[in-house]
Amino acid sequence: MRKLIVAAVVAMLMLGTSVSAKEWKKIRVGVEGAYPPFSWVESDGTLKGFDIEIALALCKEIGAKCTLVTQDWDGIIPALLARKYDAIIASMSITEERKKKVAFSEKYYNTPAKFARKKGSGITISKAGLKGKVVGVQRATIHDNFVTGEFGEDVEIKRYGTQDEAYLDALAGRVDLILADSIAMEAGFLKTDNGKGWEFVGQGYSDPKYFGDGAGIAVRKQNGDLAALFNKAIKTIRANGVYKRINDKYFPFDVY
Repeated sequence: MRKLIVAAVVAMLMLGTSVSAKEWKKIRVGVEGAYPPFSWVESDGTLKGFDIEIALALCKEIGAKCTLVTQDWDGIIPALLARKYDAIIASMSITEERKKKVAFSEKYYNTPAKFARKKGSGITISKAGLKGKVVGVQRATIHDNFVTGEFGEDVEIKRYGTQDEAYLDALAGRVDLILADSIAMEAGFLKTDNGKGWEFVGQGYSDPKYFGDGAGIAVRKQNGDLAALFNKAIKTIRANGVYKRINDKYFPFDVY
């Protein structure tokens, strides 16, 4: 009988802890801060961008205080698992490979990837057209996986810690093409003074095999309750106009 009572008390304590955890009054969100127009850091250290505003809007809808934590892309999932923060809102695509490590909310946007080339280069997107060319991508991204999987035997792949590093090497003539999210590359490079000599080439790519099901919010697998809260909040801000207000500040169309 005594063992049963002890077991019951332990179970109640565990249940109480579980209920408390689901309140989520404070949420630490990991962001990259180096992926305009989705996220970047101003000269005064202020974080700006679509991802940043979406993160703050979702936390507000959940009723939680949001703390933003910047993290280099290479270590963004390991830092989540190490409890540096509770969620990642950093344009992270929902892929099967990542699902092995983390849980995801539903998507909060979905845009295709595209190649860019130097104007006048005449490069075409095919195995023959890319033969021997150098392609720049951000390391450990869906774009890296796509180029490796589809053209890895035909091209030389240069991998960078940030997207900006890839743009700089493009301007220096060290790569022939860049592959990245079309919206990020257009706003962060092609429409800038530095990128005016470059242009998109070929189709947009969104094959779920490489690109997943859109960008979602990553959480630790044991925090499925937090993912559920984000799902509900995404639906709410889509319905009440908050998402559209944020979207329209950065894009001329609905990125959802």
